Amino acid sequence: MKKIGFLSFGHWTPSPHSQTRSASDALLQAIDLAVAAEELGADGAYFRVHHFARQYASPFPLLAAIGARTSRIEIGTGVIDMRYENPMYMAEDAGAADLIAGGRLQLGISRGSPEQVVDGWRYFGYAPPEDGTDADMARSHTQVLLEVLKGEGFARPHPNPMFSNPPGLLRIEPHSEGLRDRIWWGSGSNATAVWAAKAGMNLQSSTLKDDESGEPLHVQQRKQIEAYREAWRAAGHGREPRVSVSRSVFALVDDRDRAYFGRDRDSEDHVGYIDAQTRSIFGRSYAGEPDVLVKQLAQDEAVAAADTLLLTVPNQLGVEYNAHVIESILTHVAPELGWR
Repeated sequence: MKKIGFLSFGHWTPSPHSQTRSASDALLQAIDLAVAAEELGADGAYFRVHHFARQYASPFPLLAAIGARTSRIEIGTGVIDMRYENPMYMAEDAGAADLIAGGRLQLGISRGSPEQVVDGWRYFGYAPPEDGTDADMARSHTQVLLEVLKGEGFARPHPNPMFSNPPGLLRIEPHSEGLRDRIWWGSGSNATAVWAAKAGMNLQSSTLKDDESGEPLHVQQRKQIEAYREAWRAAGHGREPRVSVSRSVFALVDDRDRAYFGRDRDSEDHVGYIDAQTRSIFGRSYAGEPDVLVKQLAQDEAVAAADTLLLTVPNQLGVEYNAHVIESILTHVAPELGWR
């Protein structure tokens, strides 16, 4: 059995060829797609966060709205860039959204990736520590968030408060029990996967990773997952971790599918540079008849090693078509692989 969800970047553009021509379209259709995915039997609705872009940005209003419209499906992010986040305010937002959703939040966070503007986090009021990097700042914000989500008191109460306080030090409210165990780290390297394991976070590995060996992406990811799980065991955490990988997978079952993806040209991994120092490997897409996809996905070592698969969806093609994409995988591919 494997959990299967979708991952949307929430692109929107005024182009007449797009079904999401405004931010409102993208947000409202995200809610509708999550509802449809739950009805189809999918396990998760996840959303990417980018700032200064025509995509999803602040995720918590969207997550809370989906939580209020659904009852079973997991609701998450993949990922929130922690360089931009105030961890105290984030803990309040996350706690509120998780309570609305009944404890279904699965928050993916990370150091972040190259953004639309230079050092965009500076416009949000943040700067790396002296002699530190923006990655150090992201990890520092993360450590504060993880500590606060434990729900332990740390703030000294005012001697004459406006409202009466419980005894002792105060914590961030609202607190949602169990949310600390549902934080995921989006890792682009083996080293950060090990760091996430030591910190007690679940692991998200996407279709982009540092090229550390020259091997295919799925092989490198499988080794990353193995290193993560080994570090988790060594840390002695008291629960089993979860691991997700993201893939673009399209089953060609009708003429629309063949028109959109029948001539897919991304059937191989690609190597490039996300910045001057980082050589990265970009994962292939899968597009084919269901029986072909079954054989191809059975050979994907990272998908086999993960307990959760996130299907990236082309949100600009609209809710109805993306629901069809999800349903095709759940109906024609997942059962043949033993995932259902």
